[in-house]
Amino acid sequence: MASLQDQLLNAGMVDKKKAKQIEKDKRKQAKQAKQLPKGHKQSNEITEQAKKALNEKSARDREINRQREDAAQIKAIAAQIKQLIETNAIDRGNANKANGADKDIAFQFVDGKKIKKMHISQLLQNQLIRGQIAIVKLADSYELVPAAVAEKIKQRDESIIILLNQASASSASDADIEEDDPYAEFVVPDDLMW
Repeated sequence: MASLQDQLLNAGMVDKKKAKQIEKDKRKQAKQAKQLPKGHKQSNEITEQAKKALNEKSARDREINRQREDAAQIKAIAAQIKQLIETNAIDRGNANKANGADKDIAFQFVDGKKIKKMHISQLLQNQLIRGQIAIVKLADSYELVPAAVAEKIKQRDESIIILLNQASASSASDADIEEDDPYAEFVVPDDLMW
């Protein structure tokens, strides 16, 4: 039996060139059909790699956006603290003149490992001791603010508060003294100047 191609050649419907071209096309299609599953796998791998790269890029972008949001939030909190301090700062200079006192008292306090000194009036010193006002740090300087403002600042950043005494009842301090304490009779006064 002759193939269809041979029959078409004998009938004169197709010439030899056309027959060779058809044969060549058939071989190409057969070769491509064999390679299709392999090529299909390769295109799947490329697609998977592209998806993985896209997912990694989106994860990096989310992390960068989160870091930017955190930085913006820290900056906003710092601005809020600065505004609270600046708007509620107690003027140390006018307090002495309003009370008729000409002499400032050197009030010493601890900031980290350093002892710092601030000149304030007797009234401001008493308010500091009783916990009515607090010392806060603004950049490289120290300011006095009301205790309520200091509590708001403390909610945002505790490291800004340098000194905030808590008002305590005398009965609570008596209960804290142990019976065997050898220094129980030597009570340290609140207004001790050192």
